[in-house]
Amino acid sequence: MTEERREKIRMLLSEKPYVSLAELCEMFPDLSDMTLRRDIDYFDKIGVAVKVRGGARSVKFIGDTTEAPIANRLSTYVEEKTRIARAAAAYLEEGHSVFLDSGSTVGKIVDFAPQTKTSFITTSPSIAMALCRVGPHAVNIVGGRIDRDSLSVSGMHAMRFVDDVNLDIAFLSPSGFSLSGGFTCGNYGECELKALVAKKARFVVMLMDRTKIDRVLPFTFCGFEDVDVLVTDAPLPDDVAAAARAAGTKVVVAE
Repeated sequence: MTEERREKIRMLLSEKPYVSLAELCEMFPDLSDMTLRRDIDYFDKIGVAVKVRGGARSVKFIGDTTEAPIANRLSTYVEEKTRIARAAAAYLEEGHSVFLDSGSTVGKIVDFAPQTKTSFITTSPSIAMALCRVGPHAVNIVGGRIDRDSLSVSGMHAMRFVDDVNLDIAFLSPSGFSLSGGFTCGNYGECELKALVAKKARFVVMLMDRTKIDRVLPFTFCGFEDVDVLVTDAPLPDDVAAAARAAGTKVVVAE
């Protein structure tokens, strides 16, 4: 029975980057939390998964120092990212200068953009094109070097461009978050740009799904003290929620 159950969990970990304890409880309603936690411990011990708060991350999908290509990220956790983007779009304001970074979650804000003219600035060519199709917006794309994996513009020219503009609202997304490392990403050029945006924007909205928690990439671009609102898809762990409150960051859980 144990072997059969663990084989099902192993298959799930081969298909998904993150499996939550709640998800396992739904799959095996007759088993206790403690039994399923021991299963997570087992897969952590044999190197199939990494135990994190509330579940396990599949080693198959983990990149310790780099980010997955944007094509991969666009096809994972689509429902959760859409919910987050819908909730975050409530902070869009007509007549303001709005920055959108190249994250796959941030990109979904386009679907909820207002139909009234808004000034957008983005580092993503694909987001810029999408904005041009959905409304009478003023769309500015940051100039610079395009990273092949993230399809995001960064570099010296991009930094100069951002430094010369006034940003009212910035929508950012991390590739990882930890209490010790803050909000992180795997590309140094993108990190520099995100850090500059977080510093310049009057109001910063961070979009982060629960799988990013306890994932640490090499480059930190900001912390809770730089973020006005964090929009996520599930309640934060108690210690993370406490850190957000201490920094004055509002946490919104997308329904």
